[in-house]
Amino acid sequence: MAVVTMDILITEEVEGDAIERLSETYEVFRDAMLWEDEAKLKAAIHDARILVIRNQTRVTAPLLEAAEKLIGIGRIGVGLDNIDMPAVSERGVVVIAPLDANATSVAELTLGLILALARKIPAADRLTRTGHWNRREFTGMELAGKTLAICGFGRIGRKVAHLARAFGMQVVVHDPYVKPTSPLLHDTGVTLCHRLEDGLAEADFVTAHSPLTPETRHLFNTLTFATMKRGAFFINTSRGGVVDERALLEALRSGQLGGAALDVREIEPPGARAEFETMENVVLTPHIGSFTQEAQSRTVNAVASDVERLLRGTPAINFVNFPLPRR
Repeated sequence: MAVVTMDILITEEVEGDAIERLSETYEVFRDAMLWEDEAKLKAAIHDARILVIRNQTRVTAPLLEAAEKLIGIGRIGVGLDNIDMPAVSERGVVVIAPLDANATSVAELTLGLILALARKIPAADRLTRTGHWNRREFTGMELAGKTLAICGFGRIGRKVAHLARAFGMQVVVHDPYVKPTSPLLHDTGVTLCHRLEDGLAEADFVTAHSPLTPETRHLFNTLTFATMKRGAFFINTSRGGVVDERALLEALRSGQLGGAALDVREIEPPGARAEFETMENVVLTPHIGSFTQEAQSRTVNAVASDVERLLRGTPAINFVNFPLPRR
Protein backbone atom coordinates (compact mmCIF):
# COMPACT_ATOMS: atom_id res chain seq x y z
CA MET A 1 0.00 0.00 0.00
CA ALA A 2 1.45 3.29 -1.12
CA VAL A 3 0.08 5.30 1.80
CA VAL A 4 2.29 4.86 4.87
CA THR A 5 0.64 7.34 7.22
CA MET A 6 -2.86 8.72 7.05
CA ASP A 7 -5.32 10.68 9.11
CA ILE A 8 -8.52 9.36 7.52
CA LEU A 9 -9.29 6.05 5.80
CA ILE A 10 -12.54 5.82 3.77
CA THR A 11 -13.39 2.25 2.77
CA GLU A 12 -16.68 2.79 0.90
CA GLU A 13 -18.15 5.29 -1.54
CA VAL A 14 -18.42 8.57 0.34
CA GLU A 15 -18.56 11.86 -1.54
CA GLY A 16 -19.25 15.46 -0.65
CA ASP A 17 -17.74 18.89 -0.32
CA ALA A 18 -17.06 18.25 3.37
CA ILE A 19 -14.82 15.29 2.48
CA GLU A 20 -12.99 17.38 -0.09
CA ARG A 21 -12.38 20.05 2.53
CA LEU A 22 -10.92 17.46 4.90
CA SER A 23 -8.57 16.38 2.10
CA GLU A 24 -7.16 19.89 1.93
CA THR A 25 -5.93 19.69 5.53
CA TYR A 26 -5.53 16.01 6.34
CA GLU A 27 -4.07 12.92 4.73
CA VAL A 28 -7.13 11.09 3.34
CA PHE A 29 -7.00 7.70 1.64
CA ARG A 30 -10.11 6.56 -0.24
CA ASP A 31 -10.92 3.18 -1.78
CA ALA A 32 -14.63 2.59 -2.33
CA MET A 33 -14.17 -1.18 -2.61
CA LEU A 34 -11.64 -1.72 0.17
CA TRP A 35 -14.32 -3.23 2.42
CA GLU A 36 -14.41 -6.27 0.11
CA ASP A 37 -10.78 -7.28 0.77
CA GLU A 38 -10.16 -8.10 4.42
CA ALA A 39 -6.39 -8.47 4.06
CA LYS A 40 -5.98 -5.11 2.31
CA LEU A 41 -8.34 -3.48 4.78
CA LYS A 42 -6.27 -4.70 7.72
CA ALA A 43 -3.09 -3.41 6.09
CA ALA A 44 -4.62 -0.04 5.32
CA ILE A 45 -6.14 0.53 8.75
CA HIS A 46 -2.84 -0.03 10.54
CA ASP A 47 -1.81 3.64 10.33
CA ALA A 48 -5.26 5.27 10.15
CA ARG A 49 -6.43 7.60 12.91
CA ILE A 50 -10.02 7.83 11.64
CA LEU A 51 -12.08 5.25 9.75
CA VAL A 52 -15.11 6.43 7.72
CA ILE A 53 -17.59 3.75 6.59
CA ARG A 54 -21.13 3.08 5.45
CA ASN A 55 -22.85 -0.26 6.09
CA GLN A 56 -20.63 -2.68 4.16
CA THR A 57 -17.42 -2.45 6.17
CA ARG A 58 -17.45 -4.90 9.08
CA VAL A 59 -15.62 -3.42 12.06
CA THR A 60 -14.70 -6.51 14.04
CA ALA A 61 -12.40 -7.21 16.96
CA PRO A 62 -9.71 -8.75 14.67
CA LEU A 63 -9.81 -5.68 12.44
CA LEU A 64 -9.48 -3.41 15.46
CA GLU A 65 -6.40 -5.30 16.58
CA ALA A 66 -4.69 -4.11 13.40
CA ALA A 67 -5.83 -0.50 13.96
CA GLU A 68 -3.12 0.59 16.35
CA LYS A 69 -3.61 4.33 15.86
CA LEU A 70 -7.39 4.47 15.45
CA ILE A 71 -9.19 7.05 17.59
CA GLY A 72 -12.54 7.36 15.81
CA ILE A 73 -15.01 5.73 13.42
CA GLY A 74 -17.42 7.83 11.35
CA ARG A 75 -20.57 5.95 10.32
CA ILE A 76 -22.35 7.40 7.29
CA GLY A 77 -25.96 6.33 7.83
CA VAL A 78 -27.95 4.73 10.62
CA GLY A 79 -27.60 1.31 12.17
CA LEU A 80 -24.53 0.10 14.00
CA ASP A 81 -24.91 -3.63 13.38
CA ASN A 82 -21.75 -3.69 11.22
CA ILE A 83 -19.70 -2.32 14.13
CA ASP A 84 -18.68 -4.43 17.14
CA MET A 85 -19.55 -1.69 19.63
CA PRO A 86 -18.26 -3.47 22.77
CA ALA A 87 -14.90 -4.14 21.09
CA VAL A 88 -14.68 -0.58 19.78
CA SER A 89 -15.51 0.97 23.15
CA GLU A 90 -13.12 -1.37 24.96
CA ARG A 91 -10.33 0.04 22.80
CA GLY A 92 -11.39 3.60 23.55
CA VAL A 93 -12.39 4.43 19.97
CA VAL A 94 -15.11 7.05 19.46
CA VAL A 95 -18.03 6.10 17.19
CA ILE A 96 -19.59 9.02 15.33
CA ALA A 97 -23.10 8.53 13.92
CA PRO A 98 -25.53 11.39 13.28
CA LEU A 99 -28.59 9.20 13.81
CA ASP A 100 -31.15 11.96 13.15
CA ALA A 101 -29.71 13.04 9.81
CA ASN A 102 -31.61 10.68 7.50
CA ALA A 103 -34.78 9.94 9.49
CA THR A 104 -36.96 12.12 7.26
CA SER A 105 -35.67 10.50 4.07
CA VAL A 106 -36.22 6.94 5.32
CA ALA A 107 -39.69 7.80 6.63
CA GLU A 108 -40.68 9.37 3.32
CA LEU A 109 -39.45 6.33 1.38
CA THR A 110 -41.50 4.12 3.72
CA LEU A 111 -44.66 6.04 2.88
CA GLY A 112 -43.72 5.91 -0.79
CA LEU A 113 -43.46 2.12 -0.62
CA ILE A 114 -46.78 1.88 1.23
CA LEU A 115 -48.41 3.92 -1.54
CA ALA A 116 -46.68 1.82 -4.21
CA LEU A 117 -48.19 -1.33 -2.71
CA ALA A 118 -51.64 0.13 -2.06
CA ARG A 119 -52.01 1.56 -5.57
CA LYS A 120 -49.95 -1.08 -7.44
CA ILE A 121 -47.85 1.70 -8.96
CA PRO A 122 -44.78 -0.29 -10.13
CA ALA A 123 -46.86 -3.00 -11.84
CA ALA A 124 -49.12 -0.38 -13.46
CA ASP A 125 -46.10 1.48 -14.74
CA ARG A 126 -44.52 -1.65 -16.21
CA LEU A 127 -47.67 -2.73 -18.07
CA THR A 128 -48.55 0.75 -19.32
CA ARG A 129 -45.08 1.05 -20.85
CA THR A 130 -45.90 -2.01 -23.01
CA GLY A 131 -48.88 -0.21 -24.55
CA HIS A 132 -51.63 -1.65 -22.37
CA TRP A 133 -54.31 0.46 -20.68
CA ASN A 134 -56.03 -1.93 -18.24
CA ARG A 135 -57.36 0.29 -15.46
CA ARG A 136 -59.40 -2.34 -13.60
CA GLU A 137 -56.39 -4.61 -13.18
CA PHE A 138 -54.80 -1.95 -11.01
CA THR A 139 -57.68 -1.18 -8.71
CA GLY A 140 -56.00 -0.40 -5.41
CA MET A 141 -56.99 0.81 -1.97
CA GLU A 142 -56.99 4.09 -0.07
CA LEU A 143 -54.76 4.56 2.95
CA ALA A 144 -57.39 6.62 4.80
CA GLY A 145 -59.04 4.51 7.47
CA LYS A 146 -56.51 1.68 7.19
CA THR A 147 -54.36 0.54 10.11
CA LEU A 148 -50.57 0.76 10.06
CA ALA A 149 -48.50 -1.19 12.59
CA ILE A 150 -45.04 0.25 13.23
CA CYS A 151 -42.46 -2.05 14.81
CA GLY A 152 -39.84 0.20 16.42
CA PHE A 153 -40.77 3.69 17.58
CA GLY A 154 -37.46 5.49 17.34
CA ARG A 155 -36.66 8.55 15.24
CA ILE A 156 -37.76 7.03 11.95
CA GLY A 157 -40.77 5.20 13.36
CA ARG A 158 -42.10 8.42 14.87
CA LYS A 159 -41.74 10.29 11.57
CA VAL A 160 -43.54 7.48 9.75
CA ALA A 161 -46.35 7.76 12.29
CA HIS A 162 -46.71 11.50 11.65
CA LEU A 163 -46.85 10.97 7.89
CA ALA A 164 -49.30 8.07 8.14
CA ARG A 165 -51.60 10.07 10.40
CA ALA A 166 -51.64 12.82 7.77
CA PHE A 167 -53.02 10.24 5.32
CA GLY A 168 -55.81 9.43 7.77
CA MET A 169 -54.39 6.08 8.89
CA GLN A 170 -54.86 4.56 12.31
CA VAL A 171 -51.43 3.82 13.77
CA VAL A 172 -50.44 1.20 16.34
CA VAL A 173 -46.86 0.78 17.49
CA HIS A 174 -44.82 -1.89 19.21
CA ASP A 175 -41.56 -1.05 20.94
CA PRO A 176 -40.46 -2.77 24.16
CA TYR A 177 -38.51 0.33 25.18
CA VAL A 178 -41.45 2.75 24.99
CA LYS A 179 -43.51 3.11 28.16
CA PRO A 180 -47.32 3.53 28.07
CA THR A 181 -46.89 6.93 29.75
CA SER A 182 -44.46 8.23 27.12
CA PRO A 183 -45.47 11.65 25.76
CA LEU A 184 -44.30 10.46 22.33
CA LEU A 185 -47.46 8.38 22.06
CA HIS A 186 -49.76 11.30 22.80
CA ASP A 187 -47.83 13.67 20.55
CA THR A 188 -48.19 11.38 17.53
CA GLY A 189 -51.70 10.09 18.26
CA VAL A 190 -50.76 6.42 18.16
CA THR A 191 -51.70 3.38 20.23
CA LEU A 192 -49.04 1.28 21.95
CA CYS A 193 -49.28 -2.52 21.70
CA HIS A 194 -47.46 -4.41 24.44
CA ARG A 195 -47.30 -7.56 22.32
CA LEU A 196 -46.14 -7.44 18.71
CA GLU A 197 -48.78 -10.00 17.77
CA ASP A 198 -51.60 -7.72 18.89
CA GLY A 199 -50.47 -4.98 16.53
CA LEU A 200 -49.92 -7.37 13.62
CA ALA A 201 -53.35 -8.94 13.92
CA GLU A 202 -55.24 -5.70 13.26
CA ALA A 203 -52.91 -4.05 10.72
CA ASP A 204 -53.46 -3.64 6.99
CA PHE A 205 -49.84 -2.54 6.63
CA VAL A 206 -46.86 -3.48 8.82
CA THR A 207 -43.56 -1.58 8.65
CA ALA A 208 -40.32 -2.53 10.39
CA HIS A 209 -38.09 0.13 11.97
CA SER A 210 -36.12 -1.91 14.48
CA PRO A 211 -32.32 -1.97 14.77
CA LEU A 212 -30.69 -5.31 14.04
CA THR A 213 -29.73 -6.93 17.35
CA PRO A 214 -29.63 -10.53 18.55
CA GLU A 215 -33.16 -9.95 19.90
CA THR A 216 -34.57 -8.62 16.62
CA ARG A 217 -32.85 -10.97 14.16
CA HIS A 218 -35.62 -12.78 12.26
CA LEU A 219 -38.20 -10.98 14.39
CA PHE A 220 -40.47 -11.38 11.37
CA ASN A 221 -40.69 -15.09 10.76
CA THR A 222 -43.20 -17.85 9.98
CA LEU A 223 -45.06 -17.30 13.26
CA THR A 224 -45.27 -13.52 13.04
CA PHE A 225 -46.34 -13.56 9.39
CA ALA A 226 -49.06 -16.08 10.29
CA THR A 227 -50.29 -13.67 12.97
CA MET A 228 -50.81 -10.88 10.44
CA LYS A 229 -54.18 -10.18 8.87
CA ARG A 230 -54.53 -12.23 5.68
CA GLY A 231 -53.75 -10.08 2.66
CA ALA A 232 -51.84 -7.46 4.67
CA PHE A 233 -48.74 -5.74 3.31
CA PHE A 234 -45.24 -5.81 4.82
CA ILE A 235 -42.61 -3.07 4.42
CA ASN A 236 -38.99 -3.15 5.59
CA THR A 237 -36.68 -0.13 5.42
CA SER A 238 -34.71 -1.01 8.57
CA ARG A 239 -32.31 -3.95 8.31
CA GLY A 240 -32.64 -7.07 6.19
CA GLY A 241 -31.73 -9.33 9.10
CA VAL A 242 -34.93 -8.58 11.03
CA VAL A 243 -36.76 -10.65 8.41
CA ASP A 244 -36.53 -14.38 7.71
CA GLU A 245 -36.69 -14.08 3.92
CA ARG A 246 -37.67 -17.71 3.38
CA ALA A 247 -40.63 -17.24 5.70
CA LEU A 248 -41.59 -14.05 3.88
CA LEU A 249 -41.47 -15.83 0.53
CA GLU A 250 -43.79 -18.55 1.81
CA ALA A 251 -46.21 -15.99 3.24
CA LEU A 252 -46.35 -14.24 -0.14
CA ARG A 253 -46.74 -17.47 -2.11
CA SER A 254 -49.55 -18.73 0.11
CA GLY A 255 -51.46 -15.47 -0.05
CA GLN A 256 -51.11 -14.87 3.66
CA LEU A 257 -49.52 -11.56 2.68
CA GLY A 258 -50.89 -9.41 -0.12
CA GLY A 259 -47.50 -7.93 -0.94
CA ALA A 260 -44.21 -6.66 0.39
CA ALA A 261 -41.78 -3.81 -0.18
CA LEU A 262 -38.13 -4.31 0.71
CA ASP A 263 -35.45 -1.64 0.69
CA VAL A 264 -33.05 -3.88 2.64
CA ARG A 265 -32.08 -7.54 2.37
CA GLU A 266 -30.42 -10.17 4.52
CA ILE A 267 -27.46 -10.18 2.12
CA GLU A 268 -26.61 -6.98 0.26
CA PRO A 269 -26.43 -6.98 -2.64
CA PRO A 270 -28.61 -10.12 -2.78
CA GLY A 271 -26.85 -11.59 -5.80
CA ALA A 272 -28.55 -13.48 -8.61
CA ARG A 273 -32.14 -12.69 -9.57
CA ALA A 274 -34.30 -14.96 -7.45
CA GLU A 275 -37.84 -15.35 -6.12
CA PHE A 276 -38.65 -11.85 -4.88
CA GLU A 277 -37.56 -10.34 -8.18
CA THR A 278 -40.16 -12.35 -10.12
CA MET A 279 -43.18 -11.42 -7.96
CA GLU A 280 -45.57 -8.74 -9.21
CA ASN A 281 -46.72 -7.92 -5.66
CA VAL A 282 -43.20 -7.20 -4.38
CA VAL A 283 -41.48 -3.81 -4.64
CA LEU A 284 -37.69 -3.84 -4.38
CA THR A 285 -35.26 -0.95 -3.95
CA PRO A 286 -31.47 -1.14 -3.38
CA HIS A 287 -31.18 0.22 0.19
CA ILE A 288 -31.93 3.81 -0.83
CA GLY A 289 -33.72 4.93 2.33
CA SER A 290 -31.12 7.53 3.22
CA PHE A 291 -30.11 8.34 -0.35
CA THR A 292 -31.56 11.78 -0.83
CA GLN A 293 -29.47 14.84 -1.53
CA GLU A 294 -30.56 16.38 1.77
CA ALA A 295 -29.90 13.36 3.98
CA GLN A 296 -26.54 12.60 2.40
CA SER A 297 -25.43 16.19 2.77
CA ARG A 298 -26.52 16.36 6.43
CA THR A 299 -24.90 13.03 7.27
CA VAL A 300 -21.58 13.58 5.51
CA ASN A 301 -21.29 17.13 6.85
CA ALA A 302 -21.99 16.01 10.42
CA VAL A 303 -19.50 13.13 10.26
CA ALA A 304 -16.81 15.27 8.61
CA SER A 305 -17.27 17.99 11.23
CA ASP A 306 -16.86 15.51 14.09
CA VAL A 307 -13.90 13.82 12.40
CA GLU A 308 -12.14 17.17 12.28
CA ARG A 309 -13.02 17.82 15.91
CA LEU A 310 -11.43 14.53 16.98
CA LEU A 311 -8.32 15.18 14.92
CA ARG A 312 -8.01 18.58 16.60
CA GLY A 313 -8.40 16.98 20.03
CA THR A 314 -11.88 18.36 20.78
CA PRO A 315 -15.01 16.35 21.67
CA ALA A 316 -17.29 14.95 18.99
CA ILE A 317 -20.91 16.08 18.98
CA ASN A 318 -22.63 13.13 17.26
CA PHE A 319 -20.94 10.44 19.35
CA VAL A 320 -22.54 7.10 20.21
CA ASN A 321 -20.31 5.87 23.02
CA PHE A 322 -18.14 8.75 24.32
CA PRO A 323 -17.03 12.15 22.91
CA LEU A 324 -13.24 11.78 23.16
CA PRO A 325 -10.95 8.81 22.48
CA ARG A 326 -9.80 6.84 25.52
CA ARG A 327 -6.54 5.48 24.19
